[in-house]
Amino acid sequence: MRRTGQKSGMPSAAAEVCEALAEHSSFLAVFAVENGFYMVVVRNGIILTDKVFEDESDARAEYARLAQMPDWGAFIAPSKWGMPRAVEHDLNDVITGRSHAMLRSISMTRSIVWSILLVVLFILIFALIYREPVIKSFSYHPSMKNINPEQAEEYQRLVDEKNKELDEQFQIEKKVVEVKPIVPPYNTLPNVAARADMCYRAIGFLMQPISGWNQVSAKCDENYATVNVRRTYGTIGDFYAIATELMPGAFVQELSEDTLTIRAKLPKLNTFSSRDERAPDDIVRDVMTAFQSIDTPVDVQTVVDTVSNGVETQNFDVVEVAASSKLTPMQFMHIFDNFGGVYMTNCNWNASNRTWNYEVIIYAK
Repeated sequence: MRRTGQKSGMPSAAAEVCEALAEHSSFLAVFAVENGFYMVVVRNGIILTDKVFEDESDARAEYARLAQMPDWGAFIAPSKWGMPRAVEHDLNDVITGRSHAMLRSISMTRSIVWSILLVVLFILIFALIYREPVIKSFSYHPSMKNINPEQAEEYQRLVDEKNKELDEQFQIEKKVVEVKPIVPPYNTLPNVAARADMCYRAIGFLMQPISGWNQVSAKCDENYATVNVRRTYGTIGDFYAIATELMPGAFVQELSEDTLTIRAKLPKLNTFSSRDERAPDDIVRDVMTAFQSIDTPVDVQTVVDTVSNGVETQNFDVVEVAASSKLTPMQFMHIFDNFGGVYMTNCNWNASNRTWNYEVIIYAK
């Protein structure tokens, strides 16, 4: 501990990070520091990793590997990595110096002495418990040639049956772990026009007028179409009676006595492989040009989509596009006719200002 500059009584950085993120029992965090990248990994309140990586690629690879584990409460990573759902934090903002957790030195001599005492104690206990079997093992045993062959055969049969029974009971098998190859996300994209038309029809199906209830907003994501409505003078009972007839198969959730959410699962569309052959920066420039030509503001940025099969990890460059428009989904997606690898991840309808909000991604070369 002294060789690395650590001394007994020094504050523990990992403990301070845990205290700062106390609302999360499990988190994966990487902070950019002066001499590299400091990683803290906590699962269920236990610190698993407290390490500084000098090489950025090593830190990023370890982060990507651990990020595949489920049930993380929070992700922290440098923003330039482009890790999904991760936010960037400065370590100086997290560590306040007010933690009472301190480092304590561990004496190797004391550990060795305790280890020897435990080994001696184990040997004494073993000798007391197995004294008779050990003595019998050195005692005289009759030769196998003096044993009745029929008895020996019967004994072997019983042993074989017992072993088979144990194998079946505990299902002792050699399992071969099959690693599936990574499938690029752009290999399974739906047709752009079909996806836009499906979202528009699904929202229209859920936004049928019901007396006494006002439509507030609607959303079409990757799996569901969802509509929010607010009560004016109608009743929940009347709503269920009419909605059951107008929207068969839809799921209704009561957020409050005056607010309801209606949801329907989207049908599966045929998929195919599509990818834009341009570099990310070229796509960004061409997207901005397309929106400027129709005088529509747009927010465009480049991110990295990380995909892993548990053994290897691949990164894919993605251009994210966000814009608001009066155009319907089918009309809006015509803007991307000259692009490949296009997927509309979300479209949202705001009933108050009668505007659509779109989120589109483009997989770059």
